[in-house]
Amino acid sequence: MAREFARRGHRVTAVGTYPEIDREEEDDRGVRVLRLRFGSLAPLRFVTNRAALCSALRRVHGEHPIDILEGGELDLALSFRTLPGRKVLRMHGGPTVFAPGPRPALMGTLIERWSFQTADHLVAVSSFVAETSRRLLRLGNRPITVIPNPVDVSLFRPLEEEREEPGLIVFAGTVTERKGIRELIDAMPRILREVPSARLAIYGGDAIGGSGKPLMKALAASLPLAIALHIEWKGRVARAELPVALRRASVCVYPSHIEAMPIAWLEGMACGKAVVASRTGPGPELIDDEVTGLLCDPYSPDSIADKIIRILKDSELRRRLGENARRAAEQRFSLAPLVERNLDYYRQILARSQ
Repeated sequence: MAREFARRGHRVTAVGTYPEIDREEEDDRGVRVLRLRFGSLAPLRFVTNRAALCSALRRVHGEHPIDILEGGELDLALSFRTLPGRKVLRMHGGPTVFAPGPRPALMGTLIERWSFQTADHLVAVSSFVAETSRRLLRLGNRPITVIPNPVDVSLFRPLEEEREEPGLIVFAGTVTERKGIRELIDAMPRILREVPSARLAIYGGDAIGGSGKPLMKALAASLPLAIALHIEWKGRVARAELPVALRRASVCVYPSHIEAMPIAWLEGMACGKAVVASRTGPGPELIDDEVTGLLCDPYSPDSIADKIIRILKDSELRRRLGENARRAAEQRFSLAPLVERNLDYYRQILARSQ
């Protein structure tokens, strides 16, 4: 998105703090990227990082005035109120929305509330994130504009020469409980009874499970041999390789318990694949059930299995869902229309502030 803004003549700078940096500044296809080093003392790191960010942004403003200053749920806290430009908080789901238990970490919640108080305008990547944040953070009737994130439909696209492999189920995402990977694996025995040739390829990095050990390793160790033989743990792959993996799939499956606005789902859709995804969270916003994909109960292995089996057994359903999914990705979630929506949003903000 930022690169496209720059291509259209807008000045865009991305600033962040990192524990290690190779280059402090570079031009990324027209986007100026500034990387600042983490503060060295952990107890004071939040304060020192924010001070460094504010200093860098004031320097940028001195070179070229800042009109819009945008950050996520935790990014506008501390002294950002004194910085120039209209403050836009883009909601991707902060610690309150994604808290693993009933009580999110106190510090994260305080910082998040501070950011919301600093923000002049709120924009969310999905209605689910907007309204869940409104309820949990008690935002009242503050206006929240919803603009989804885009998918790269030029990289993630169908290719005639890369045909699907019969029975191949592809999961792409971090191997974590929140992504529903355990329920998907629990669905495999039933899937294999109905479709003996089925196999599951899992693309994504590992996460630490509730036992404190890597979840991927724990799940793999718990599988009976008869099931393990039908599951491939692919790990992380380069971004350029992921479309190839998706195009090989007969069905792409994303049974996440909660998401903000999952780009992985859109990547499967953009590749023209039949997609099974969660009916919870933003699922119905992205996928029209039975039209551009199938929605499942992510907590039910039987529900996940039902949807996958239907798609694997019905080639006409696979074709119809895949074609509709690609069309939706192009029309609703591709870069061109969403760049225009974002630019219109920024123009409206600036016009109201004059």
